[in-house]
Amino acid sequence: MEAVFSSSEDRIRASQVAAGSPIAPHQPPACDAEGLSKEVKLTRQSRTADFFGAGRAWFRIAAESLFATLFPAHCRLCSRPLVDISRLPVCSDCLTLIRPIRGRVCSICGERVFAAYATSDARGARVCPVCRRAKRPFARAVAYGSYEGELRELVHLLKYGCVRPAANPLGQSLALAIGLLLPGLAEKSVIVVPVPLYKGKQRQRGFNQAELIARAALKALPETRFELASGVLRRVRETESQIGLTGHERRANLRGAFAVPRTGEVTGREVLLVDDVYTTGATVTECAGVLRRAGASQVWVATVARTLKLNTLQLQNERDAEDVEFGAATLRAAS
Repeated sequence: MEAVFSSSEDRIRASQVAAGSPIAPHQPPACDAEGLSKEVKLTRQSRTADFFGAGRAWFRIAAESLFATLFPAHCRLCSRPLVDISRLPVCSDCLTLIRPIRGRVCSICGERVFAAYATSDARGARVCPVCRRAKRPFARAVAYGSYEGELRELVHLLKYGCVRPAANPLGQSLALAIGLLLPGLAEKSVIVVPVPLYKGKQRQRGFNQAELIARAALKALPETRFELASGVLRRVRETESQIGLTGHERRANLRGAFAVPRTGEVTGREVLLVDDVYTTGATVTECAGVLRRAGASQVWVATVARTLKLNTLQLQNERDAEDVEFGAATLRAAS
């Protein structure tokens, strides 16, 4: 007698009958107390997750649209309407335009240098004319970007507009600048010292922008060797605004303005001095000198931005000259 079944599994079982093998009784899928199989429950859970996932996405889009309608805002840098919900009133396009410094820079102070004006030290590092003439109290100063355009406006938004969330993207930029110093820094603990404000000015502003940026940078860094020490360096004398002063006037204005109350906290330690902007270097030079006299073994400087004295036109002229020289060298080689 031949048994015929409708499914492929049944055909296999029928062939086993013909071969005389025992047939295991058919096991129905296990069900829970509600009479639902595991497969059915997984299918329902998957559909539920898809439903709520789509619901959350729709809710976010609706919330952003409602926010833009009820609380219209514009980017504080380019004035275009903001479409994303964020504590920072700056559009993503403006943040994308903030770029790092390009081209050759001095390996000590970070100033842009040209091949015609740069020389190399014993280690082969590029040194600008100023650093050749005068010894700096810091080992090296680095900055993320040039103090212009969107980066300059973002720094002003924090310092003068009191928009504290601006410290987060500035801190991320500072973290990238600090990354340039990592090979030279000690493997042991390094104390991070923000350039302080005078107590009256900090009370008026409500915060020290260098400290806010430093905190954001340390959160963005994967390193554990850094220790924030905001009270190590103090500004003991109120100074005039540095805007419009010459380099000599800036140095005279800052002389005696900083002090280290507890020298034991820096004696024998490496210090990373942090500020928002490196303009002429007068501030970080004065601070680094005070820290070295207090016993710091080494001082490094990292800032978000830097004022580059050599402008873009000069840089383009140098590139053009290099292109001409390269072309001439190619012709000589060909001949």
